[in-house]
Amino acid sequence: MSTNSSSGGEASATSERHYELKEFDDAKIGVKGLVDSGVTVIPRIFRHPPESLSDLKPLTGSESARIPIIDISGLRSTVVEQIRSASSIYGFFQVINHGVPISLLDRLVNAVKSFNELPQELKAPYYRREMSAGVSFFSNVDLFLSKAASWRDTLQIRLGPVLADSTAIPDICRNEVIEWDQKVKQLGESLMGLLSEGLGLSAQRLKDMSCLEARVMVGHYYPYCPEPDQTVGISSHTDPGVLTVLLQDLVGGLQIKYEGKWLDVKPVHGALVINIGDILQIMSNDEYKSVEHRVLANPLHEPRVSIAVFLNPSERENPCGPLPGLVSPQRPALYREFMISDFMKRFFTKELDGKTLTDFYRNET
Repeated sequence: MSTNSSSGGEASATSERHYELKEFDDAKIGVKGLVDSGVTVIPRIFRHPPESLSDLKPLTGSESARIPIIDISGLRSTVVEQIRSASSIYGFFQVINHGVPISLLDRLVNAVKSFNELPQELKAPYYRREMSAGVSFFSNVDLFLSKAASWRDTLQIRLGPVLADSTAIPDICRNEVIEWDQKVKQLGESLMGLLSEGLGLSAQRLKDMSCLEARVMVGHYYPYCPEPDQTVGISSHTDPGVLTVLLQDLVGGLQIKYEGKWLDVKPVHGALVINIGDILQIMSNDEYKSVEHRVLANPLHEPRVSIAVFLNPSERENPCGPLPGLVSPQRPALYREFMISDFMKRFFTKELDGKTLTDFYRNET
C-alpha cells in the first residue's frame, strides 16, 4: 500500500514538474525574462539537489593559474609540445596571438549580449528547439531531460558544413557571426594541425577526417541569478565533439575538473579557451583528455556572455574509434568503434552529466 502511494506521489511530482517545464518553455521568455519580471526566488525547476551544490564555491589564487596560456604564434615545435602537454594533462588551454582580431571578439560578445537584451517580443520568434532553419534560441538544451534546469539562455547557429540562411540569423549579430565563422574555421584548422602533430600524425590527419566541417555556434547568456547557491549556469559535462573554441567575456564562472578539484578558468581579454571533446579523446586513444567543466550561476548584476564553437566531423556514417597509428600491442585500443551519428544521438537524448559517453564506448578490461 505504501509502495503504491509512494509511486503515485512520484508520478504526480514528475507530471507536475513536466507541466512547469512546459509552461516555462511555452512562455518563450527564457531566464532573462524571469529576471526582467523581478523574481527574487528562482522557480523550483532550476533548483539543484543539495548534494550537487556542495562544492560550488569558486577557487582563487594558484589553483586557477594552472591552465596554460599558449602563444600559438611561436616556434611550431614548441607550440606543438605545449598543446600536446596541456591536452594530455588538463584537456583545456587558452591561446593568444591566434589571428582573430580582438576587435572582432569584442564586437561578437557585444552582439550576442545585445540580442539577449532585446525586448521579449523581438526574441520570441527565434525561440524554438528545432534547427531546421539553422538558428534557434532557447533555455537549456536538455531542459526536459535534466534533473534540474540551469540559469542561462542560448542562441544556437549552424555554421557548417553549410552556414544557416543569413536572413535567419538575427540582424543584430549577423555580420559578427559570419565574420567569426570565417576566422574560427582558420583557427580550427591551425589547431587541428598542431594537435595532430602532437599525436605523431601528419598535420592534415584530423582535417582529412572532416573534423572541421560540422560547426555549431552557441552564444550563452547568463543573467544575474538571485539565488546562485541553489543552481548553476551549466551543469558539469564534457563536450561530445572533437574540439571546442570558446570566447568568454571578463565576468568569469567557468571551471574545469582536475584531480577531483574544480579550477577556475580565469578570463584573459583577447584569449580563446580551447578544450578537447570526447571524440578526440577516443580517437587519440586517451592521449588527449576530454575534461568535465561547468559554469557557476552568475551572482553579479552584470550578465556573463560566452560564445562556443563546436568542431565536429561532417562525415557521420564512417566508423570512428582510436586511430590506427595510435594503437599497438603495447597500447591496445581502449574504445570500440561506433558511428558518429549514433554517438551524437546518444549525447542529445540525455542530460548534460559528467563523462558518461566516453565511459559507454570504452572497452572492458
